[in-house]
Amino acid sequence: MATDAKNAEFRKQLAQIELFKRDPSKSLVYALKAENEARFKAASGTSVAAMTGTQKAILALFGLAFLVMVYGVVPWSDIGIPFPTWWWWFPEMTASFLLFAIIIGLVGRMSESELTTNFVDGARDLLGVALIIGIARGITVIMNNGKITDTILHWIEKALGGTGAVAFLIIMFLLFLPLSFVIPSTSGLATLAMPIMVPLASFLGVSAALVVTSYQSAAGVMNLVVPTSAVVMGGLAIARVPYGTYLRWVWPLLILLSVLSIAVLAISAAI
Repeated sequence: MATDAKNAEFRKQLAQIELFKRDPSKSLVYALKAENEARFKAASGTSVAAMTGTQKAILALFGLAFLVMVYGVVPWSDIGIPFPTWWWWFPEMTASFLLFAIIIGLVGRMSESELTTNFVDGARDLLGVALIIGIARGITVIMNNGKITDTILHWIEKALGGTGAVAFLIIMFLLFLPLSFVIPSTSGLATLAMPIMVPLASFLGVSAALVVTSYQSAAGVMNLVVPTSAVVMGGLAIARVPYGTYLRWVWPLLILLSVLSIAVLAISAAI
């Protein structure tokens, strides 16, 4: 049943895409059509020149930067692969991208002013996103420093103590939705909530695996829309889709995913 619902939603989205192709005015971002075409499409009649050797080398370095990043963040020793583990995170990834940007500038024979100008121009589109994420994460700082998060978790513990297994998981999923918004770090939310929720679930005969599934499902749904997500906001900025427009488009999918998650959790708890 869940697979049929997902397939139906996928077919509906494909039908909408075909409708937008036939009649672009039906698109939610139609108002930006002329601006986006001017930015992304080549002028009519303009021929596309073949890539030069320098451009191919730059493209290869660009791809190599991401391969190095992936290798650096994967904990090879933890998954049993005998590769050296670098234990990278944001500071190391930032330094790596900066290094590759300088190397690409040198390969492209850019002057110092050209390199810095292009670097700033490239970062300009994401600067607004970075400010939004920084301001939004201030909610987390206020909640943690004011002990508001601890108060909320204590209230949840009291509220769920007398519920049954099915109701416990459904309510927990619903409560994890707003918590995932104010605590966008999935690892941070797990660190705060799991030591409370898992022992509480054991008293009600609920599997710890289902508690984790409830948390992961809610966090996964919210991570599709929270403005503190660099993936969401960065992707929207690159695609030039306003956040409000994206919300109007994605909310049916969020409701569908939430209903499916609740159904799966309820069935799992019942059996």
